[in-house]
Amino acid sequence: MYPSIESTVNEIFKAAWNIAPGIAVPKTEDIVLKNGGRLLDATYAYADLGGSTKLIQSNLYKETVAKIIRAYINSATRIFRQYDGKIRSFDGDRVMAIFVGEDKNTRATRAALAINWAVEEIIPEAIKTSWSDGQDFCKITHRVGIDTGEALIVRGGVRDNNDLISIGSAPNVAAKLSDLKDGYAIYIAKAVRDDLDDEVVSFANANGTVSNIWYRFPHAKLIGDNSIVIYGTKAYWGL
Repeated sequence: MYPSIESTVNEIFKAAWNIAPGIAVPKTEDIVLKNGGRLLDATYAYADLGGSTKLIQSNLYKETVAKIIRAYINSATRIFRQYDGKIRSFDGDRVMAIFVGEDKNTRATRAALAINWAVEEIIPEAIKTSWSDGQDFCKITHRVGIDTGEALIVRGGVRDNNDLISIGSAPNVAAKLSDLKDGYAIYIAKAVRDDLDDEVVSFANANGTVSNIWYRFPHAKLIGDNSIVIYGTKAYWGL
């Protein structure tokens, strides 16, 4: 028989925390289920397929929609991992990666640019060649949100049914940025933009001139109780 909800809630509130500083992204088994935790200075990136609800409610076969969603999730996951991002969450058509290390913001942003390349160049072409009417639904959209800061990573749930939870402004803001619909594919917080290497700040045009790829929103956006300065871009960069 399971213990009562009252007793388990009281046990959670009474138990002392066992929190340790971390330098690597933990796996679920690295953290004790009973109030274990890791404090981590990390960058969070959420990649979210846009318009999936519209796809699901369209006249497309469910199997077709499932393949498109799988193609996006697979591409985002592989690209995050290529830039040493640690995948720690899947939620429907969204995947979350955590980056640590001195160049974590540049790697997370470089991964986002590559995911945008997959959305702009790779997946549409595959759709067009895989279905005779693929031209009609090959254009997909997505958004990647990125923020950085200290987060507390704990385990939530019960034995055999639990997962990691990230608590802090960075994971919350990154998730909210991936929900923005202001015409850009990638949204990053100012703290991320201020720490980027030049290679992901500006690109050389065909005529040799260099242009900044980031648009700074003129007004800070209110995310939760915080006003966040945000940058957006439509740029993409292949692997």
